[in-house]
Amino acid sequence: MEFETISVIGLGYIGLPTAAAFAARRKKVIGVDVNQHAVDTINRGEIHIVEPELDMLVQAAVTQGHLTATTAPQPADAFLIAVPTPFSDGYKPDLSYIEAASRAVAPVLKKGDLVVLESTSPVGATEQMAAWMAELRPDLTFPQEAGEASDIRVAHCPERVLPGHVIRELVENDRVIGGMTRRCGEAARELYQIFVRGECILTNARTAEMCKLTENASRDVGIAFANELSLICDRLDINVWELIRLANRHPRVNILQPGPGVGGHCIAVDPWFIVDSAPDEARLIRTARIVNDSKPHWVVERVERAAMRFKEPVIACLGLAFKADIDDLRESPAVEIAADLARRHPGCVLAIEPNIRELPAHLRDAVELCALNEALLRADVIVILVDHAPFKSVDPIRLQTKVVIDTRGMLARA
Repeated sequence: MEFETISVIGLGYIGLPTAAAFAARRKKVIGVDVNQHAVDTINRGEIHIVEPELDMLVQAAVTQGHLTATTAPQPADAFLIAVPTPFSDGYKPDLSYIEAASRAVAPVLKKGDLVVLESTSPVGATEQMAAWMAELRPDLTFPQEAGEASDIRVAHCPERVLPGHVIRELVENDRVIGGMTRRCGEAARELYQIFVRGECILTNARTAEMCKLTENASRDVGIAFANELSLICDRLDINVWELIRLANRHPRVNILQPGPGVGGHCIAVDPWFIVDSAPDEARLIRTARIVNDSKPHWVVERVERAAMRFKEPVIACLGLAFKADIDDLRESPAVEIAADLARRHPGCVLAIEPNIRELPAHLRDAVELCALNEALLRADVIVILVDHAPFKSVDPIRLQTKVVIDTRGMLARA
């Protein structure tokens, strides 16, 4: 197939780098997002998120005319849908963003087009996406109705990149491509081979959906073991960081590092999609989620015990992002901890997050966004929630008069 025009629906942490990757191969790329600010920013050749190297790619792509952004879909040869897939109350998958994107794309589809769902999704979401588009376009056939002979090809290809390394991993990592039919999968593989140097492996849509969920659930279970181990070691007065370092010297042991919880749009969310699909069978996966979701409360309790030493304690939360050196606050346990502490100590909680310019709306009235040096002077209790690079360079002498709660083992590894 000839993919001369590619449309990416959703210009966030995955969609924008993907759009830039296609544009870097001199393809015409139309980025679509409902956020007018994001669209305007991109059309100026700038970016609205933090990701190394992305700013240079977007600037070059826009300047050379390969990338434009808009708020409404336009005709293209391939459409990649990369919109959020959160969960609603009761940890039920919320497919409303996928539905809205599908219905927005449907009117501009033509025979021969390819639609790829990149959003991490519960099993069956790709089929549901095809059904939503078919509902609006009875003049076209879709794989569910016409099989290999369908007018529109539909596939699922989940991203599997690490924030902070997205540009490199988009190109180098293998991709699992699940077509609703073999022909759909082959068309999607041809599309991704425009910029992907890793292997593009074909399977069916349901297996591809479950593959991404499995990858993240596996990580979640491993982190839950480390987090539970940290609780046990705290009870038994054992340094968990030293313990893990020693245990990992065994040739077949690789324990992950504990933290204040699990955040981000993937690991903190995706396992619930498996639990929702198979609630009676997913017992270990559910338990891991419970362990990791409870860790922020344990951190807050530790901070509370430390704060009792002071009449009017000032508490500094170092980091709000869900991992180091990014600006992504989605599902971040650090944000949850800061909010909980602010409810207990209004006006006494400082947040130090070097990668953002303003706090989330629900924190602004209760938490003060503060520079690192100022926080080190004012705080009585310092809670290390994210091991951002600037925090690692702090002279330990400056912390000697403070009560420090290190949830990342940053000081233990110094």
